[in-house]
Amino acid sequence: MVSEVVMPKMGYDMTEGTIVRWHKQEGDEVKHGEVIAEIETTKVTVEVEAYGSGVLRKIVVPEGQTVPVGEVIAIIAGRDEAIPGMEEKAPLAVKEGPKPVPRPAEVGVGVKGEAAPRIAASPVARQIAREQGVDLKLIRGTGPGGRIIKEDVEALLTKRPAEVPRPAPVPAVAAPAAAPHEIPHEERGLSRIRQTIARRMAESKRVAPHFFVTSDVGMTEALRLRQSMNALLEERAKISVTDMLVKAAAKTLLEFPEVNASFAEGKIRVYHRINIGIAVALDEGLVTPVISDCDKKPLSQIAQEAKELVQRARTGRLRPEDFTPGTFTISNLGMFDVEEFVAIINPPEAAILAVGSVTVRPVVVDGEVKVADRMKVTLSADHRVLDGAVAARFLQRFKLFLEQPLHLVS
Repeated sequence: MVSEVVMPKMGYDMTEGTIVRWHKQEGDEVKHGEVIAEIETTKVTVEVEAYGSGVLRKIVVPEGQTVPVGEVIAIIAGRDEAIPGMEEKAPLAVKEGPKPVPRPAEVGVGVKGEAAPRIAASPVARQIAREQGVDLKLIRGTGPGGRIIKEDVEALLTKRPAEVPRPAPVPAVAAPAAAPHEIPHEERGLSRIRQTIARRMAESKRVAPHFFVTSDVGMTEALRLRQSMNALLEERAKISVTDMLVKAAAKTLLEFPEVNASFAEGKIRVYHRINIGIAVALDEGLVTPVISDCDKKPLSQIAQEAKELVQRARTGRLRPEDFTPGTFTISNLGMFDVEEFVAIINPPEAAILAVGSVTVRPVVVDGEVKVADRMKVTLSADHRVLDGAVAARFLQRFKLFLEQPLHLVS
């Protein structure tokens, strides 16, 4: 059976991706679910798995090529199976036809006036170099055929500022002396992930009117239940506090579907699936892989999937399905000894939950001072979609699920 492999869409704002590496070559046997390629987006590098079993009959998009989401990048079929339109799906780099006239940006001019060949570089590497003012002629490429790839440019940018070669400026006038009060500093380029975060978070704060609601949650019973369950579970299924938060949020979203929503094109979209994103901090920035259909999964399955998601995120091996569109996000900084914070909404979602540390604090219970485990959570909400009363009731119910945690295993 003929199976077309297409450029996957990972995240609502992804429009294109770049083929970084093919793990299989034309003529190789492939099995369903086997990794056949790596692609790069503005967020991360992810693996693409085969949609079916058979033979990799045609690589349509070569390494280093950028194509839109949904574009066919390869074809898998039986070894002798006829593939309609096979010739039209020839690799992009070798399609026959008249050679295009180079645009001015694609050529240079030598001392004798002849056009100089274009430097071989991936589109992503070229964009980073342009944004950071790096001359590609000063970089040695490590990609296929000596092509300059993203990692080559980033490696150059990580050097000390004095070591980063930049094109020599042609002074038009004498530069003024530095102001006497200027503080010595260095400038660091933004990673691709950091650029995406900067753009999306600025857009979120500019477009979505945020408001914040905080609640103090008793966690003694939840921690006791977690300890009891983990004593019986295998290592891969052991439960973390974040896993309990995900399950509690999923059950709460079932009762408050208006929170499981977004504002789009002047209307409110209420989603019929509960897909919860987990914010994962990487050295180069933040990514938010998603656990889908959390309301339908037991706590132990959520725990297992969350561990696998975090591991893939930290090793740069996230898969397209890990970026299933999310409907709600949880950002937990409790492991960093953060008592309380507010988070910026992850667009296009209507809300995000910021979670602080579980701390032992004195509380008054029935007129007596006792020691208890407490945790502060803050809901950031889009006021176009939610009002304060709805957000407050949402947190009230979320708090009940954690303070009476047997609800989470029912």
